[in-house]
Amino acid sequence: MKVKLLVVFVFLLFNGVCFSQDVTNVNTVKPTEEYDNVHYKKFYSDMNTSYFVIWIKKGIRSHKHVSHTENVIVLEGSGVMTVGEKTFDIKVGDYFMIHQDVFHAVEVTSEEPLKIIAVRSPEYFGKDIVFEDEQKGEY
Repeated sequence: MKVKLLVVFVFLLFNGVCFSQDVTNVNTVKPTEEYDNVHYKKFYSDMNTSYFVIWIKKGIRSHKHVSHTENVIVLEGSGVMTVGEKTFDIKVGDYFMIHQDVFHAVEVTSEEPLKIIAVRSPEYFGKDIVFEDEQKGEY
C-alpha cells in the first residue's frame, strides 16, 4: 500500500512540475487564420473557466451569455462598450466584468482590431449566446 501511494505521489509531482509550467505571452499570440470580423483563440480551459484571446475588427452586436460571467482585459485597440444600460470607452489596459445574463456589445473605434483576453466562467463551449435581435446565431 505504501509503495502504491509513493508511486502515485511521484507521478503527480512529476506531472505538476513538468506540465503545469506552460507560459503564454498573449502579446505575441496572433490569429491563426484570416477572418472578417471576429477571431477566437482558446488558450486554456477546464471545468471552471475558459481563457480566450479574441480579435474584433468591426464590432459585436448586442448579446448575452445566460450562464457565463465574462472578464475582459483590453490588449490592443480601442472601442465603445455597452454593458446593460452603461456605455463607456475601452482602451489598452482596461479591465471590466460582464455578469451572466446581461446584454453587451462593442464597436471598434481604432484602425487596428481590438484584441482582448476574455475569461469566461464556468467552462465555455461557444453555445451559451443569445443575441438581443434574435434567439441564437453567430457574431
